[in-house]
Amino acid sequence: MHFANVDSFDDWRLAARHLLEQNVPPSEIQWTTEKAQPSLFETPKSMEAPRETSTFNVPKAFVEIAKNVACHRDSQRWPLLYRTLWRLRHEDRHLLAITTDDDIYALTQMQKAVTRDVHKMKAFVRFRKVIDANGEDNYVAWHRADHRIVQVAAPFFARRFKGMNWSILTPDESVVWDQHNLRYGPGVPASEAPDGDELEGLWRTYFASIFNPARVKVAMMKREMPIRHWPTLPEASLIHELLENAPRRVESMLQKHEGFAETAMNYMPAQSDLASLRAAASGCRACNLYQCATQTVFGEGPFNARIVLVGEQPGDREDVDGYPFVGPAGMLLNDALERASIQRSEVYVTNVVKHFKFVQNPNARGKQRLHKKPDSREIFACRPWLEAELAVIRPQVVVCLGATPAQALFGRDFRITQDRGKVLPTDWCSRTMATWHPAAILRMPEQLRRQQMLDQLINDLKSVI
Repeated sequence: MHFANVDSFDDWRLAARHLLEQNVPPSEIQWTTEKAQPSLFETPKSMEAPRETSTFNVPKAFVEIAKNVACHRDSQRWPLLYRTLWRLRHEDRHLLAITTDDDIYALTQMQKAVTRDVHKMKAFVRFRKVIDANGEDNYVAWHRADHRIVQVAAPFFARRFKGMNWSILTPDESVVWDQHNLRYGPGVPASEAPDGDELEGLWRTYFASIFNPARVKVAMMKREMPIRHWPTLPEASLIHELLENAPRRVESMLQKHEGFAETAMNYMPAQSDLASLRAAASGCRACNLYQCATQTVFGEGPFNARIVLVGEQPGDREDVDGYPFVGPAGMLLNDALERASIQRSEVYVTNVVKHFKFVQNPNARGKQRLHKKPDSREIFACRPWLEAELAVIRPQVVVCLGATPAQALFGRDFRITQDRGKVLPTDWCSRTMATWHPAAILRMPEQLRRQQMLDQLINDLKSVI
């Protein structure tokens, strides 16, 4: 029997690599997080120096799954990961594509649980200001996570609050950001977290301002904002009062004819797979574009695509056929993909906005429809569909075709003329890049500039292979 003592993804990867080199089957390994004590005269087999052997290239998709699953609390995660790795090498290189396989299903469920927990941490962490001995402001938050996700979620907070000194404490582990580096440490009980201060008032005011009484669903609210997190959420103290006053506030809104920003989040299905999302999107009424469009045009491509291409919105041909990028811009995109040695069938293609927005051409006979750029309200309403697609696919690369998807993922300040071709991290993918939209190339009147833009599009696509 071989013993493997691991407590992190790096521990597991090192042990798994060595065990795989020794050709040790899963049934002969005992995984534990308790460091075994070897006898004075014996070295455990799993601790022996690894031999130089031939390497085994692990699918990148498996590595990404393993990093998340390693954060799960289930003690069976380590043997499950190794068993899957063993089968990838000895049984089926494409095992990850078999979603009905028991091991793959279990890994997927663990990955989803960890991903949801990371999302909850991003949503429910609340910092409180603490003055240190030098009189400097520091911000401290205590959070009760379901899984050991601090090292997965911390980079998000470093990007979001890069100009602050902050700490996030959880029962398992903690992280400190000094505006330059992340440092990880042991867990901290809730009793060590600071008490409330004036920042809580700001959080309560913000929550009250965004609380929409017309769409209160208590059961859903408790599912999305679990009660166990309420003690660390200053705004939670307002919930009962806001619920009690909801009917009055709805009536007031109706009397004053006040609208409120609806988004696609109100149409999300219970299941988060692509088929369920596509079916739910067909009934989306979050903005008015559905009233004139022929149909919803959802994304198309494999659920485990390595690359996702994101455009602005469907065009006239896409609106009629119901598929993205099948018109003239789609033909140009297909040509660019082929010249970049990328198979269209292996990428997922979608748009930020799922309905065609257009105006009638007054100078044309018949009913010629001309593309009209969606406004910020429509992009905001439809963006949850794109975010849901990216959450399901978890691509290794996202390519934004044009300024609209680039600004939707990078922020309103992004300028494609300045930052085209740069690979940057976003909350949805560590490798996100913006390039020209094929339609923009087709509209370019100057032939020399049009060819230059096409060459740049092809080179940008080549760079993400």
